[in-house]
Amino acid sequence: MAAWTGSKVRTVGPGELAGYTEGVRDVYARAFAGPPWHEDPAEADLYAERLARDALRPGFTAAVSVSAGTVTGFATAWTTPEVFPADRSYGQVSAALGPARTRAWLCGAREVNELAVAPEEHGAGLGAALLDAVTGRVPDGRCWLLTSLRAEATLRLYERTGWVRVAAPVPGRAALAVLLGPRHPGRADAVTYGG
Repeated sequence: MAAWTGSKVRTVGPGELAGYTEGVRDVYARAFAGPPWHEDPAEADLYAERLARDALRPGFTAAVSVSAGTVTGFATAWTTPEVFPADRSYGQVSAALGPARTRAWLCGAREVNELAVAPEEHGAGLGAALLDAVTGRVPDGRCWLLTSLRAEATLRLYERTGWVRVAAPVPGRAALAVLLGPRHPGRADAVTYGG
């Protein structure tokens, strides 16, 4: 895939990210309004509020893309705590991987929380550029994320950029999958691990 040459992609720190909140909220609303997410626009307001709290997490990093002064995409990531959380979908992830693999593969790793691209920018490599901006410089390559198996275009993006899906299914009705980054040391085991 050719390098992204459209919008300018840059990493931003927590303080600087606040200046992009309205644009991030807009991209979030438009990116997650359609299938498979079908989120209500009010979810974007909740995300913007959560983003301010997320920016305080250890290891938080963000990337934004801007074209002609308008945010066209963003990605956020942080360091997964050494004591693996149990809130949100973390408990289901831990149940899928088991305690040993959860510790080895995810604890202390860079966790991609959100990646969103404005619909009019889809298919041009912006998602890959944003993903690389928040994960490409992780020294040990330990990066992971959680996404829906129903997000077929998103899964194709991750696979094209070298991410691999952990073979163990995440329990629950949300149809979630754990993916490990292109340089993650657990990659070889991930594709054959079944629970």
